[in-house]
This record gives sequence, C-alpha cells and structure tokens, in this order.
Amino acid sequence: MTWTAPDITRTGGSLVAGEREMLTGYLAWQRDTFLFKCQGLTGEQLALRPLPESNLSLLGLVRHLAKVERTWFRERFAGLPVPRLYSESPNKDADFDELDPARAEEDYGRLLEERRLADEVLAGATLDDTFVLDGEEFSLRLVLFHLVSEYARHNGHADLLREHIDGVTGG
Repeated sequence: MTWTAPDITRTGGSLVAGEREMLTGYLAWQRDTFLFKCQGLTGEQLALRPLPESNLSLLGLVRHLAKVERTWFRERFAGLPVPRLYSESPNKDADFDELDPARAEEDYGRLLEERRLADEVLAGATLDDTFVLDGEEFSLRLVLFHLVSEYARHNGHADLLREHIDGVTGG
C-alpha cells in the first residue's frame, strides 16, 4: 500500500492571549498549516518539483523544516549535542535535493518528532532565556518569531506547490 500524508486538524488559538501563548499558538498553527498542505499526497507527489528552475518540493520542505526545528530549538537554544540532519552530504541543500519518495513517511515522521522534541525544550524555558550564536545573544522570543516567519514563508511556497501538483488551493 502506498503511504499518503495523513489528514490534519489545525489547532486554533486565542486571539487575545498573552505573549508566550500567542507565539507558541501561532507557531503551532503555522506548523499544522504546512502539514495541511501535504495531507492526502503520496511520497511521489510530495517529491514532485512542479516549478521549473526550482528545487522546491513539499518533501524537500518537510525535510528542511525538520532541520530548522532541530537546529534552532535543540542545537542552538538548548545547546544539545544533536547531529545535524542531512549533514552526511556535502550538498548544503541536501534537504531539498536528495529526496527519496520511498522514505517520505520517515521524513514526515522525523518532522513530527522534531516538533515534539522542540516543544519539550520550550516547556522548560522562558521567552527571556538566551543563547549565544556567532557572538550574538538570541532570546527564545526571537527564535519563536523566526520560526513563525520561516513556516509562514514556506507555507506560501507550499500553497503554490500544492496547486501545481493537484489543483488544491486555499487553507
């Protein structure tokens, strides 16, 4: 049987919450919106690159967002000694370029796991907690803003990719 990305029910959030709840809620909504764009597609469809001259695919974005979650939350913020995803390749765009539709379910599961592990890191932290990267101090607040914008940007890409794959729009 061919694997297809599961259906997603997007989480809602308060429109009047405090800062932390608003940031984490909006990140959850953006994360779910991305998965919503993937739902019902097979690994082969997720790996399609329907835009000429672009290496973008939904599967590449799945892999990229897993890498982003791991890098910002566990590696940089929490300082955990976790290996970089796709670092075995000398290609800096391996998350986008080195796709295997037969491993789409595994890649999708990795994104879900990185989200879960990032949320564990978030649970024990405050927005004012910081870390240093390349001599600059970053707060968790900034990381959350960054991840919301990262997902929002890639959700726009996902809209366009999905429409070219099977005509589905909206959401």
